[in-house]
Amino acid sequence: MSDEIAENGTTNGDVPEIELIIKASTIDGRRKGACLFCQEYFMDLYLLAELKTISLKVTTVDMQKPPPDFRTNFEATHPPILIDNGLAILENEKIERHIMKSVPGGHNLFVQDKEVASLIENLYSKLKLVLVRKDEQKSAALRAHLGRIDALLERRGTRFLTGDTMCCFDCELMPRLQHIRVAGKYFVDFEIPTSFRALWRYMYHMYQLDAFTQSCPADQDIINHYKLQQLAAGAALRSAPRPPARPPPALKMKKHEELETPTFTTSIPIDVSDVNNAE
Repeated sequence: MSDEIAENGTTNGDVPEIELIIKASTIDGRRKGACLFCQEYFMDLYLLAELKTISLKVTTVDMQKPPPDFRTNFEATHPPILIDNGLAILENEKIERHIMKSVPGGHNLFVQDKEVASLIENLYSKLKLVLVRKDEQKSAALRAHLGRIDALLERRGTRFLTGDTMCCFDCELMPRLQHIRVAGKYFVDFEIPTSFRALWRYMYHMYQLDAFTQSCPADQDIINHYKLQQLAAGAALRSAPRPPARPPPALKMKKHEELETPTFTTSIPIDVSDVNNAE
C-alpha cells in the first residue's frame, strides 16, 4: 500500500496482527503525518503490542496521491483505518470501540474517569480558536484549561492521568499537548507556562515512552498540518459570494520543505532533577 513505518510485537502467529493505516506526512508523503486520531490509536495499539497481546503493523498512506489499491479498497475514506483479521474499521468511534471490545488486552486501556474525560474533551478546540483568532483572550482560555489539567495532576500525584500506568486518556491528551507546544509556538508564540510543573512532569514521562516517540510526527509535519488548514480556510473565504473586505493572506509554503531534517520538540523547560525529585 505505502511505506510501513513500524512493527511491534511477535510475528510467530500466536497473537493476532492488527494493521493501522495512518495518514502520511503532507511534506514527503512517507513519514508519519500529524493526524491526532492516527497518533492516538497508534499509541493505544503500540502499548498492547508491547504487552505482546497483538502484533502491530503501521502503514502510512499519502492522501494527496493515494495508491490504487487503497482507492480500490477504501475509496475516499481518510485514515485512521484499523484492519483486524481482514475486517476494516473506518470510523474513529468504531475504531475506539473495536480496540476496547475486540482487540486482546484493549479493555485494560479504557478506564472510567469523568473528571479526566471532561478536562480533555474541549482542549483541542481551544487550540484551534487560538490559531484562528490569534488574540490574548483565546490564549488565556487555553492557558486556563491547561492549568486545570496541571492542577489535577498535582492533586493526584500520579505519573499519568488516572494512575501510574497509561490509559486511553493519555493516548488522547499527549498528542494534543504536542500540537499545542509546536503549532502554538510557531503561529502565535504560545507557550505552556513553566509554572505548570505537574503538567511538565507528566510530559517529561511521556517523552520517555516508545509509545509516544514512535508515533509522534515531526515538528514540520505538525506545522504544515495547520498551514494547509489555514490555506484552505483562506481560499474558502476568498471564493465566498461575499468575501470579507480583508481576507486572510495566503500562507507561502517553503519550496524545499521535504529536504529539511525532521525535528522533534521533546525538551522540557524545567530542571529534570527537579522532576525526578518530585516523584
